[in-house]
Amino acid sequence: MTDFQNIKFEKKNQIAYITIDRPKVLNALNMATMQELKEAFASIKDDAEVRVAILTGAGEKAFVAGADIGELSQQTPVSAKEYTHRGQAIVDAIENLGKPVIACVNGFALGGGCELAMACTMRLASDNAKLGQPEVKLGLIPGYGGTQRLSRLVGKGLAMQQILTGDMITAQEAYRIGLVNEVVPQGELIARAEAIAAKIIANAPLAIQYAMEAVNRGFDLTLADGLFLEATLFAVCCATEDKNEGTRAFLEKRPAQFKGK
Repeated sequence: MTDFQNIKFEKKNQIAYITIDRPKVLNALNMATMQELKEAFASIKDDAEVRVAILTGAGEKAFVAGADIGELSQQTPVSAKEYTHRGQAIVDAIENLGKPVIACVNGFALGGGCELAMACTMRLASDNAKLGQPEVKLGLIPGYGGTQRLSRLVGKGLAMQQILTGDMITAQEAYRIGLVNEVVPQGELIARAEAIAAKIIANAPLAIQYAMEAVNRGFDLTLADGLFLEATLFAVCCATEDKNEGTRAFLEKRPAQFKGK
């Protein structure tokens, strides 16, 4: 396993744990950290033993408090375009990993941290979490997908309010508007993610992958095109050994033994 400087990365019980580990700067994202995230998630994608990933931040204060402002301040128009495209590609890879990624938002998730969480399959927030897109306070706009994913999650009006004011919202408000799935006590955050992961792991791996693909790819399609995509992926599922095992196990009233084939 690669020795990472900015993240902790381990795999156990079919779960990969990625922890952004820069607590002295509230886990701020610099490009070196983003590159390590890229490598870690590429490893997860290629590892058939890993079924679910859990992403969090070290310490109790922050998931990710934002981008590295010192690094941002040095960007020229040309370098900033490349900087943003590289970051977007890494975040996109997380969203389209083909395996569920659960964000455990402990404390601040601001700017790039909120964008990173939004790219995950689902978001659990600690009861002390604060989320927001404060880039306009720096003379910038969100650059890792915030202007696009936030409106898709909470609607255009609420997204506009968050982005244009730059205000932080509480975990409870984030739950109310649909930005996070659940709010749990901070000490129970990882355990709750593991409980959800265990339920996912019990299901058929290829069905999980195709269901995620149907939702992600179908979101921006017309209903008719989305339904066609769904039907196509449903048909692919019917060609798998897991479908045969799942239906046979149901009829035989026993737990299914899925193999991801």
